[in-house]
Amino acid sequence: MVEIRDVPQSEVERMVDLAGMVFHVRIDDYERDSWKLRRSERIGAYDGDDLAGQLAVLPMRLAVPGAFLDCSAVSFVGVLPTHRRKGILTALMDRMLADAVAAGRPVAALWASEGAIYGRYGFGLATRAIGLEADTSRPLGLRTAADERPLRLVDVASAPGVLDPIHIRALSARPGGLVRDPEWWTRSILRPVDVEAAGFTDPRVVVHPAGYAVYRSSGNQTIRLVDLVAETPQVEAALWRYLASIDLTSRVHAPSRPVDDLLPHMATDPDQVTVKENYGALWLRLIDVPAALHARTWATEDTFVLEIEDTRIPANSGRWRLTTGATPACDPTTDPPDLALAAADLAATYLGGATPATLTRIGAITEHTPGAAARLTAAMAVPLAPYINDEF
Repeated sequence: MVEIRDVPQSEVERMVDLAGMVFHVRIDDYERDSWKLRRSERIGAYDGDDLAGQLAVLPMRLAVPGAFLDCSAVSFVGVLPTHRRKGILTALMDRMLADAVAAGRPVAALWASEGAIYGRYGFGLATRAIGLEADTSRPLGLRTAADERPLRLVDVASAPGVLDPIHIRALSARPGGLVRDPEWWTRSILRPVDVEAAGFTDPRVVVHPAGYAVYRSSGNQTIRLVDLVAETPQVEAALWRYLASIDLTSRVHAPSRPVDDLLPHMATDPDQVTVKENYGALWLRLIDVPAALHARTWATEDTFVLEIEDTRIPANSGRWRLTTGATPACDPTTDPPDLALAAADLAATYLGGATPATLTRIGAITEHTPGAAARLTAAMAVPLAPYINDEF
């Protein structure tokens, strides 16, 4: 019989081994990320003394519209191939959800290796990202005037203290990202070696008074952009101008950028910038629906009755009167619903990514009051598309 229990610190390496097995990667690649396991809340599925399945939770802070919320960042989820289809993943997820409720974290989040799995646990795809490539073999003309305040290069050791205040301001403007502590900066964003960028240098850091770029370079004339934050379009233009003009390089590859990134529109010659991919990123789960809806800011003042179905956290199920605007509220009600939706679809719309109007059009949300989906879409609107550049 499989038992769900905490994984002690002494068995972190067993979790690394299991992750390597289920994700088909070299174990030493995961050993580089074992620091995340050591700071996690670890849940194991034990078949006798054997670790047959696992799940780790990183207690983090997630930027949502107008607020930062405690978040269970779920990672290292896996079940051995010998133990599939025995309910182990469901048991691990139910334990994680119960722990998040007990900890008072209003939201949980994860990156899904297989997106079809997590909808049944109440997760909705809340952010997307794009991959860009800029041809810099010739000058990159920009339609936006660059902010001419000086740039400076910063050494990696001092970078976290310099970059973090800029990053926090960016999170306040664009939802979806995580608050980073010094260890996260050092071991994740600024780690010396990136296994996904073989042959590239250690990170370089260039800072503007209102922005920064972290990048790596290689002998094949490529700049790989790790992270770029800019408080204004003019600052963004200054940073792209710098990246595009680095000597002995001919292209900039940016594997992760927001879906509303300005560079494709900013380039004088649009053919110099190519969107290579558009992919799903962060999956979100509302652990405490009324707390989450009360915490975020809203673009319009309105009132809705939402009928929510949540099979895994029954406290979220039922009808809620949501008041949006300057003084939001979310309280139980018995009034007829304006909209009926599953917890996963509410999560998908929560950050302002997917919209209630679109989900209503495809039949995922049921509209009982004509026009309610469009009104809720307007209330949930955010100035900048949600985006995360932190994998976990």
